[in-house]
Amino acid sequence: MTSRFARIFPGIEKPLIAMAHVPPLPGTPLYDEKAGVEGLISAVRRDTEILLAAGFDAIMFCNEGDRPYELHAGLESAAVMARVVTECKPTDRPFGVDFLWDARCALAVGVATGASFMREVVTGVWESDMGLWNTDAAAVLRERRRLDCSDLAIFMNITPEFASPIGTRSPAQSAKSAVVSSLADVILVSGPMAGAEPDVSIVKDVRAAVPTDVPVLLNTGAKAATIAKYLQFADGCIVGSDLKVDGYTWNPVDPARASAFISAARGG
Repeated sequence: MTSRFARIFPGIEKPLIAMAHVPPLPGTPLYDEKAGVEGLISAVRRDTEILLAAGFDAIMFCNEGDRPYELHAGLESAAVMARVVTECKPTDRPFGVDFLWDARCALAVGVATGASFMREVVTGVWESDMGLWNTDAAAVLRERRRLDCSDLAIFMNITPEFASPIGTRSPAQSAKSAVVSSLADVILVSGPMAGAEPDVSIVKDVRAAVPTDVPVLLNTGAKAATIAKYLQFADGCIVGSDLKVDGYTWNPVDPARASAFISAARGG
């Protein structure tokens, strides 16, 4: 049976997924009430158009601006996020959604907007900047079934940013368990925070630990200067910060940096 990932990216050997970071949503500390929701849409549309023109295989929308992040999203956040994605989503290639850090919110936004995939942390217990973080893969996958959106792939981040595990399992062991017991469609490997890369040996070990039909993607720290060494082991990547002006996560997308990343990742 063809995997959800293969159905999303048919014939693409190592998909390159670009982040479209949504500025702070209403009610969050850094929200720009003067620009309003229309300002969010304008900023995300600009970045998305640049990323599509650069040639990325997919876009992933994320509420990156909502610092400090919360583990339980409000109704207003889900509603505005769904509107922004609906207004800005591409029509000629796949897109996904992420909500930091509420997996059921990400799933709801994905269903509302017709996303092909979502990214979240759904396994393990973590001490984090957001406090004690307890996940529930069973609830998320059952909600996917209940909402009749079984085609929506769940990318599981097994080394989340801003957090460390409670327990002694290695990333490779956690990844293998996430595939077997939590039915991960894709495994993601991250560094310690947005824009920070993991050790390449961790990506290598995780790739070796899980079945070959389950993709392993680099989730943070992808950079034009180093992406080639990660793609020796990873089956693709998600990239955000390196595409921004000055490589800074919360800046707008820089067209030149986006094009340079595509060239580096594809050996151009």
